[in-house]
Formats: sequence, structure tokens, C-alpha cells
Amino acid sequence: MPGARTTLRAAAAAASVANRERPRITKRAVILLLVVAMLAVSWASSFRAWFQQRAEMDDLRSQIAQTQAEIEDLRGEKRRYSDDAYVKQQARLRFGYVMPGEESFQALDENGEPIGAVEELADPGNLPGQVPVAWYETAWESVEAAGDNKEAR
Repeated sequence: MPGARTTLRAAAAAASVANRERPRITKRAVILLLVVAMLAVSWASSFRAWFQQRAEMDDLRSQIAQTQAEIEDLRGEKRRYSDDAYVKQQARLRFGYVMPGEESFQALDENGEPIGAVEELADPGNLPGQVPVAWYETAWESVEAAGDNKEAR
């Protein structure tokens, strides 16, 4: 029987293939895993940098928004100070100024000190200031500091 013979040969070939152990991980699979791992590492560093830059941009946007709000507040205050009535009100409240012909009263405590905070205007000439230092003096001090060899002593 020729048909039975071919069936037996096919069954024997299938059994020999099944009995043979195939390697679990092939060389191609190892190379593929290495390539995928390298891509993942390179992408991870790129994504980390991208997320850091996004966070920095969000911080800068919030700083810009805060600064713009401060600018608008200052513009509003500038508009208020352009009004003479507001300036007079602030002079009365903050410095105790009075209009000509008015009388001013100040409440004092038992030590003769005014009750409440009283702001005073300072003379700009009396403010402490720094005396400017010439650039060559600073440069000479750095030369002297460099020439001072304390380790040799």
C-alpha cells in the first residue's frame, strides 16, 4: 500500500519534529529585544527632557500671568494717583496733612506717643547710601588677593 507508506512517513516526520527541542529564544528574538530596549532607553530620556521642559514652560507661563496681574495693579494705582482727590485723601490718611484753615488732632498714649502708625516722609539727602567704588580699586583688590599666597607660609 503506497498511501499507507506515505502516511507513516509523514507521521514519523511529524514525530521527529515534535521530539526535537527548539530553542526557546532565538538569536533574532534577542537582537529584537536589544533593539527595542535601546529605543526605549533613548525615548525615555527624550520624554523626560520633554516633560521637564513642559513643566518649566508652565512655571514660566504662571510667572508671566502673575507679573501681568501685578502690572495691571500698578497701572490702576497709577490711575488713582493721577486723581487729585485721591492724592489729598492719601496725604491726610498716611501723613496727617490738613488743608489750610483746618485743625489736626492726634491721639496720644500715656507715654506721649501717637496712637496708631504714623508714616513720615524722609529727606532723600539723609538716606544712607553706598559710596561708589571705582572699577580699578576692585581690580587691584583682586590682584592683591591673588598674590597673597597663604599656603607658602
